[in-house]
Amino acid sequence: MNVTDIDDKIITRARKKYLYEQYLNANNSIETIIEDVKQAYNLAEQKAFEEQDKDKKEMYNKILFNVKLVLDKFDKASNKDKQLKEEILDASSEVLSTWLDKLKGKDVTDNSIFRNLPRHFENEFHKDMAALNILPPNVLTRVSEYVPEIIEFIQGIIKNGFAYESNGSVYFDTIKFANSENHYYAKLVPEAFGDTKALAEGEGDLIDQSQEKRNPADFALWKFSKPGEPSWDSPWGRGRPGWHIECSAMAGSIFGSNIDIHSGGTDLKFPHHDNEIAQSEAAFCNNNWVNFFLHSGHLHIQGCKMSKSLKNFITIKDALKKYSSRQIRILFLLYQWKDTLDYSDQAMETALSFEKTCKEFFFKIKDFSRNVKFDQVGDFIKFGKSEKELVNLLNEKKSHIHKALCDSINTPLVVKEILNLISFANTYMNSNYNQESFNLALLHDIAIYITNLLKIFGVIETNELLGFPTSNNSQNQNTEEVLMPYLNVLSKFRDDVRTEARASKQNQILNLCDKLRDDILPDLGVLIEDLTDRTVVKLCDRETLLKEREQQLLLAERKKAEDLKRKQELERIKKEKEAKKAIPPYEMFLNETDKYSKFDERGFPILDAEGKELSKGAKKKLEKLYETQAKNYQEYLENKK
Repeated sequence: MNVTDIDDKIITRARKKYLYEQYLNANNSIETIIEDVKQAYNLAEQKAFEEQDKDKKEMYNKILFNVKLVLDKFDKASNKDKQLKEEILDASSEVLSTWLDKLKGKDVTDNSIFRNLPRHFENEFHKDMAALNILPPNVLTRVSEYVPEIIEFIQGIIKNGFAYESNGSVYFDTIKFANSENHYYAKLVPEAFGDTKALAEGEGDLIDQSQEKRNPADFALWKFSKPGEPSWDSPWGRGRPGWHIECSAMAGSIFGSNIDIHSGGTDLKFPHHDNEIAQSEAAFCNNNWVNFFLHSGHLHIQGCKMSKSLKNFITIKDALKKYSSRQIRILFLLYQWKDTLDYSDQAMETALSFEKTCKEFFFKIKDFSRNVKFDQVGDFIKFGKSEKELVNLLNEKKSHIHKALCDSINTPLVVKEILNLISFANTYMNSNYNQESFNLALLHDIAIYITNLLKIFGVIETNELLGFPTSNNSQNQNTEEVLMPYLNVLSKFRDDVRTEARASKQNQILNLCDKLRDDILPDLGVLIEDLTDRTVVKLCDRETLLKEREQQLLLAERKKAEDLKRKQELERIKKEKEAKKAIPPYEMFLNETDKYSKFDERGFPILDAEGKELSKGAKKKLEKLYETQAKNYQEYLENKK
């Protein structure tokens, strides 16, 4: 895994963060702060005015609006206390840090200042990945730790004739590379060759290379560092690596001249990955640096591209407050890795539904086979017609799933096949009314196969033999084996109490039994399900169970709100209909002067808006409407009496 910790945006943000913290530590008076905020506001206002990007412009305007609110509040406040001061600083942090950066940014030169910010977010990133059960990489490379290797890599490209130095910076010669034998530039997106806007975005905001490059399509391998930017010694003077060269040099130091699989977002195809390919082929003198590129699709929120200005972004930590890591991983399985993934309540409901289907199936198999060890003669049932059909179906689904995974890891199709397999297994169980006639060994095999698939996908984190873990500790199997006998005794006792309470009509006791089932045991990670013929006990992970209960409450609230909205809409339509009935038929067309210009004594249209006589068909249609309204109006008058 390559970690970019030297980048124009990182440099600017780290500098602004450092200067803002220094400003806070200065403990300026509230009067000084107000004067500074006003100057910062003017600078930000000018920036917002010049911004061409619609989303960014909206974001700037929102920031300015909030700053204006606190400035107005200060003007009106009689007590300008510490709390107001903190409120002003908090609301103005973005405009103040930008203003401070313009004034003092060039004086920030300590490389550690630029290193601290990316380290913090890298640490948060690793925590989030662990929370989602994403395995860490075997090797992790950071740009700041590979500067010597990057310099050596650039020297190799210069030596091979595909890069040149200009004013302390080094640029890749795209035209010479494209015209050389066995090479061509922009392999991934050929039509983007010469897209100056995309190339400029790839170069970053802190470099002005308009007078330095031989060709507009050339890109920076090494950037001359200006005051206020991190820098390292190089043969071309103090500077820092360009964005594209980082990945090539670091990957090359680990893998050498060829990589089998290279992944990244689909938005990085051009110019980033195309530039990586070009500079790597130029350095290694080959024409096949990467065998396969896997470009993943974008993540959308509620159907829209994530945007700070639209406030439709969500952090992994926030998502995990609402859903479990298992549920989020299932959501990703519902989409192919190369497609756009939409994070929405509707999409998560589909993920939750899949989880519930699997969970209920696992619970059912565990319940039926709890006392079966598959080590006695009676534990194995003869294969009949239905068993043969089911085992053939299992083998068929295994084949389909294998083909789906071989076909560009088609996980949505795998999910569909798992659901089909569970459906057939449930049909088999439902058709055998007598539990003793089940072939539990076959059902057990199906459940274990699905469990193993979910382990491969990281949906099941533990070494559970069958189904989802019942707790977060590593002793899941032992926990279930130890607790289930006691829980079964408790369940049997509760059943007996309910039977006696029903017979003697003791509703209070029945309510206590329901409370044990609905409130007390779920808080301990135990589910009791009362069926018509028996009671099923399910041991679950407590945190997952509580989160599911919270999700059910949210869904119920949302359904209630939707029902209320629907009811209000029906009520509105009903009122509109009633109000329409109160209009006399001779008035119903008189207001439609945009359609008709003349009416008869009944208020019936005879000429259209252009003064032309209405056609027979139009008159016939209007007559029907007139008659219907006359009937409705008469009904209205009778009801009014």
